Formats: sequence, C-alpha cells, structure tokens
Amino acid sequence: MAPRTRTQVISEPPAPAPAAPPAAEAKASEAADKQRWNPTSLTWSEHYSEGMEKGWARVPGTLKKILVTLAVFTMGLAMSGDWVVILVHLRRQLGLDPIPESLPPATTLRSFIDTRFKDFTHFWIWSNIVSYSLYFGIGGFLHWYFYVRQRASAAEWKCQPNSWLSTDLELHEIKLGSLSLLCTGSFSSVLACWIYNGGWSSVYYDWDAYGAAWFFLQVPVIFLYQDYVTYLLHRAYHTPWLYKHFHKLHHKYKHPTAFSVTAIHPVEVLHIQITLCLPLFAFPTHWATFYTIALYTYYHGIIDHSGINFKAYWWQPWQPDAIFHDNHHQYFHVNFGFNCWVWDKLHGTYRRKDRVYTEDTFYGRGKALTDATQEELAQDLKERISENPRAYRNDNMEFALSEEEVKNMKQKSSSRR
Repeated sequence: MAPRTRTQVISEPPAPAPAAPPAAEAKASEAADKQRWNPTSLTWSEHYSEGMEKGWARVPGTLKKILVTLAVFTMGLAMSGDWVVILVHLRRQLGLDPIPESLPPATTLRSFIDTRFKDFTHFWIWSNIVSYSLYFGIGGFLHWYFYVRQRASAAEWKCQPNSWLSTDLELHEIKLGSLSLLCTGSFSSVLACWIYNGGWSSVYYDWDAYGAAWFFLQVPVIFLYQDYVTYLLHRAYHTPWLYKHFHKLHHKYKHPTAFSVTAIHPVEVLHIQITLCLPLFAFPTHWATFYTIALYTYYHGIIDHSGINFKAYWWQPWQPDAIFHDNHHQYFHVNFGFNCWVWDKLHGTYRRKDRVYTEDTFYGRGKALTDATQEELAQDLKERISENPRAYRNDNMEFALSEEEVKNMKQKSSSRR
C-alpha cells in the first residue's frame, strides 16, 4: 500500500494585476460596492482579492499552512457552536467557575428553568454573535484562499476541476448553512448553560478520576461510537422518504465546498448533534478528550466537503481521502462513512467500479452496469471523466471505465445467462 500522506497541491499564484473599472461601468462598480458587506455572502473576500494577495505574499510559507489549518479548525468550532461549551469546561478545569455543590430542588417548570438555565440569554446571544462572525469571516478567507486564488489552476487541486456550484446554489448553501448554524449554536448554548449551572452530566475533569487506562481508552470508544452511529444515521437519511423530505437539501451540491458541510436540514443537523453528544451523559467522559475528538471530526467534515484533493496522513489508515465524500455528493447513494471507510466496506456501500449510482438508486448498492439503461451508462461515464485523477492515490483514477470495458462486461454477463 502506498504511504498515506495528506498532500495539498495548491500552488502560490502571482498577485493579479490591478484593473481600474472603465468610467462606463461606474454604476456597476458602485452597485458592487454596496454588496460587499452583504451578510448572506461568504464570498465577500472576492472584492478584496488584490489587497489580500499582497498581504498574504508577506506571510512566511510555514506560517501560511499553520494559519490555514487553524482557520479550518476555527470554522469547525463556529459551525457547531461548541466553542462556548469548551469555554465553560475550560474555565471549570482552571478553577475559575467551580461546580455548584448542590442545586435547589425544582418543584415547578419555572424554578427548573431559573436554576438550570440561569443567564441562558447571555449564552445564546454571545454564542451566535461569535459563531456567525467566525462563520462569515473565516469562511470568507477560506473561500478566497481555495476558490478565488486557485480557480485558474483547478486541474491541480480540485476533485471535480470542471464543475462549480452555480451562484444560486452558492447562495442556497449560505442561507441553509446560516439557518443550521442558528440551530447548532442554540443547542450548544443550552448545553453550555446547563453545565455552567451545575446540571447533571457524566463529564469529569481530573484526568485520572476513573483511572489512567480509561482516560486513554475512551478516545477510541467515543470515536468509534460517533463515527459508526453517524454512518448509520447517514444511511437512514438516504432511504427514500427521509432523503426526499430532509437530506435531499444537502445533495443539491454535487460539487461541494467547505460551506456545504453546514447546509443541512435543521431537523437532521439537530438529530446528528444530539446523537454525537450522548457520551457526555452516558458514561464517564473527560471533557478534553471528547472535544479533541469533536475538533478532529469538524476539521475533516470541512476538509471532506471542500472539493479539494486532500489525502489522509500516513498515521490515519482509517481516514478516507477527500475524494471519498466528494464521490458521495457526485453519485448520491454511496460512500456513507465519514472518518472511517471500514463501515462502507463492511456493509457493502463502498463505491464499486462495476456499478452505476444515480439519485434514484437507493441503499448504497448501486445498479450493475449490465442492468443500467443506455442513458444511465452515458451519464455515468460522463461523471467519471469529470473526476480528477490527482484526487486519487498515485494519480490513478481507480473507477475509470471505457466504453470497451462496458461492452466486455455486458458480453460476459450475457454468456453467463
């Protein structure tokens, strides 16, 4: 097996030459200026590309990589609102906010809310202010870094180099992502407020409170629980009824970007977030290990939706490359896993070369090439050609298929019958 290294084949293009708008375009330029601060646009950075390029050129190469990585992690914290929960736990770990010794009994709903959710409004307001600021600010930077600077060299870095989201779909994912962000931020506010006011959970703070062995063992336990359950939930949302009424929204984006990760139906995104948080109430969980895993998950969620040909590091044999999930968006009902390709292998939902996948072919098995219609075959071959071989190991597009191979497969199938 080839060594697994995450490569980022993104070059450093020269700064674009400045161009002053003609006088005849003054009105158009003025109208564009008014749109620069549109709060529903993550592409604000396009208007400042020249200045950002000049500033970025002064940043040392190593520092550039660090800043981009930190930006992705920060974007992950924004999209979930978990930053406010982490802050509550961190202050408690440092002794700044000690755990209340006891809570008065809640005899009415009003007293329950007053004691367990005291100051909730402050949590909710600040959670959303910070999350939206990070989402649009860091999101705009990432959009510029990946999709503005490198657009002319898409064949070097993009999983589907000739396919881009339309302006309408970009706006759609921004609006839907903003709504989902409100849902996740509100849920995180509830969780942070509950813990801050001494609400019960199975979280602990002394690393050896349940033994050193459990402190380390809980890492794979939490990770495997979250990833496998998410795989099962994802498959469930790809059944006909749930897909049509909920998950189909997320699959409007056949050419996903880093912002597609938040563009999910509010019901679905809350369902997933609540499921992921269950360990905090199910068994002893150290807050630092739990949120370290959460950051890992959020980071790869953005990377794997980015449409960029990132590849897993050598120390991540379980982690699929970004093309794995890009295939999921391109072919709909296949490759349901996120941070482990093993689940798809075990359940037969891993993409296969001899299968055709369409939006109407559910359950992850696809359709045999020999059973596909001529129209389905033509569309499938077109989709395969649109993939970037550089997104695969050793630049080898393992699912490449010629018309001659299809013909041979059909002949073999006919002879067996």
